[in-house]
Amino acid sequence: MLNTLKKSLFIALFLATGFAHAQLPADYKVVLLTENFPPFNMAVDDKNFARDDGIDGISADIVREMFKRAGIDYTLTLRFPWDRLYRLTLDKPNYGLFSTTYTPERQPLFKWVGPLAKTGWVLLAAPGNDIKVSSLQDAAKYRIGAYKNDAVSQHLESQGLAPINALRDQENVKKLVRGQIDLWATTDPVGRYLAKQEDVSGLNTVLRFNDAELYLALNKDTPDEVIERLQKALNEMRAEGFIDDITENYL
Repeated sequence: MLNTLKKSLFIALFLATGFAHAQLPADYKVVLLTENFPPFNMAVDDKNFARDDGIDGISADIVREMFKRAGIDYTLTLRFPWDRLYRLTLDKPNYGLFSTTYTPERQPLFKWVGPLAKTGWVLLAAPGNDIKVSSLQDAAKYRIGAYKNDAVSQHLESQGLAPINALRDQENVKKLVRGQIDLWATTDPVGRYLAKQEDVSGLNTVLRFNDAELYLALNKDTPDEVIERLQKALNEMRAEGFIDDITENYL
């Protein structure tokens, strides 16, 4: 009886002190991918390739701290285009991608840690354009620009619309002011941030059609222990006010 009690106490101590982390190989590392999606993740020099300290933004700072607290090693690379990063994360074990919008359609495709931040989906019109719509179906008669394989574009397609997809969301700013598209389907506040970078202001919000949350999406073969440790770290950061402090630094 005494031996059984000692064994139970040892197991409890083993789990409580974090030695259970040894389940992961000593050289375990997550390959993190991201893109220019300001103010959530972006290259310091505004280019389409960056590594590690050359990347900042709300989500980038949160993810770094999350991995540090979880004691999990990683590499971080910003690349282009999103479509390629999305497919790499779908296909390769131990790959992760952020900031990824969580949707019911995507839910079974990845393992998720989050939310990192909250956003909204909007249809924007060029300054001075007085287009008015009451629903996405009402907007279907217009030329709508979107970002290829982005959650916003995927949602439009799921609703029967046929957005004109660009490989860079910045291209849609130029198309909108040139009259090549009538509406721009994008994420708020990302769209306005990108427009400001292109010296475009005064965009009109024609329709806000969804509120969304941004997550870290990990390949389905990622060990559950990794997910649990990262989520625990994120929950602690949120409770401490770390998430709010980082967000306020950028907005």
